Amino acid sequence: MTELTRKENMTSRTRTAMEAVLSGNRRGGYLLFFGPAVIASVAYMDPGNYATNIQAGAGYGYALLWVVLGANLIAMLFQAISARVGIVTGKNLAELSRENFSKPVTIAMWVVSEIAAMATDLAEFLGGALGLSLLFGWPLIWGMGVTAVVTYAILMFERGGFRPMEIVIGALVALIGACYLAEMFVAPVDWSGAVAGMFAPSMPDATALTISVGIIGATVMPHAIFLHSGLTQNRALTRDPVQKARLVKFSNREVIIALAIAGMVNMAMVIMAASAFHSGHSEVAEIETAYHTLTPLLGGFAAAAFLTSLIASGVSSSVVGTMAGQMIMQGFIRRRIPVWLRRVITMAPAFVVVWLGVNTTDALVMSQVVLSIALPVPMVALLIFARRGDIMGKFALRGPILWLAVLGALMVLGLNFVLLWQSAGLPVPGLVN
Repeated sequence: MTELTRKENMTSRTRTAMEAVLSGNRRGGYLLFFGPAVIASVAYMDPGNYATNIQAGAGYGYALLWVVLGANLIAMLFQAISARVGIVTGKNLAELSRENFSKPVTIAMWVVSEIAAMATDLAEFLGGALGLSLLFGWPLIWGMGVTAVVTYAILMFERGGFRPMEIVIGALVALIGACYLAEMFVAPVDWSGAVAGMFAPSMPDATALTISVGIIGATVMPHAIFLHSGLTQNRALTRDPVQKARLVKFSNREVIIALAIAGMVNMAMVIMAASAFHSGHSEVAEIETAYHTLTPLLGGFAAAAFLTSLIASGVSSSVVGTMAGQMIMQGFIRRRIPVWLRRVITMAPAFVVVWLGVNTTDALVMSQVVLSIALPVPMVALLIFARRGDIMGKFALRGPILWLAVLGALMVLGLNFVLLWQSAGLPVPGLVN
């Protein structure tokens, strides 16, 4: 039996077992349905999060933790809705957009989504390369080369079906979580201050606003909203509305668990930066500086764990970003290009940034702001389809869930507007510039 056949059997066995659970012929089996949200959750732990969270924690202590918590709750809601749309319709968000919007709107959405995908890959690819460069003392360009090879190798697992890829990505997510769990035991955390930061909203100044929008852009990711609908659209066969309802229920559980873990990792990043840098090292705003400062403050183990998690984050999120880019292109314009060509295209901005000598962390933070600006496109499209009875049937969003989603979208749109206002040099009432 070949390796490819074994991988195909793994996916086939998983799909058969899921069908048995959905039909009521098998009890339990909840872990069979874990996978799509785990893959999507990688987008919420990418290197862009490291950059924005380090700046938030070092510069403002625990004060912006409420932004991380709020962004994660919005992400949880929209990922659940995206998965629901894929399960119910059997189509992903890009395909639905192409079928229901005019051609000019579809092309505009595709262009914006591709820009967002390239901004995403800039953060992910640079982050993984930077981690390798710092850990092994390599030139950054070497780290970029190794990251490119490793991500392409992992992408080959997708040829064997969805299950092998889910397992690989799940292992990398577990590694990221384990590294930050270890960090929490080393860092001198003020837990009362952290709790206050989570539940007492504040916005100290205009720079904090920019970082906050970056946090949202790094947390609620446009490509993850597109991707999740694609990951669920044909993963499990449902024969009737009862089975669909059961699958949606399993999906919602997975989203809550996977995104809760991603949220805790994000908050751990801010907490670590706040506890290690805010008092005495508040000027720390770059990943490189954070690594070099961690060693004398918390020891070599903490610094190594930080870089290990950064590398795992960069590699896994770069893989997921490429998967999303392929799905977006295929859904919007019915074109699919070879994976190697997709990687070359999306890696190009990262090489340009390095060639121009742009500060790596600044590039990561600004990429997250670009993502936040692009985010309303999939958010609004998703809400339009999720509430339509002719598309979703009895699974159409109604009542409190719909209004919560609308409120979340309006919050993101509002923050984006304030950021654009601020970028134009106009004063923001109530904020110190």
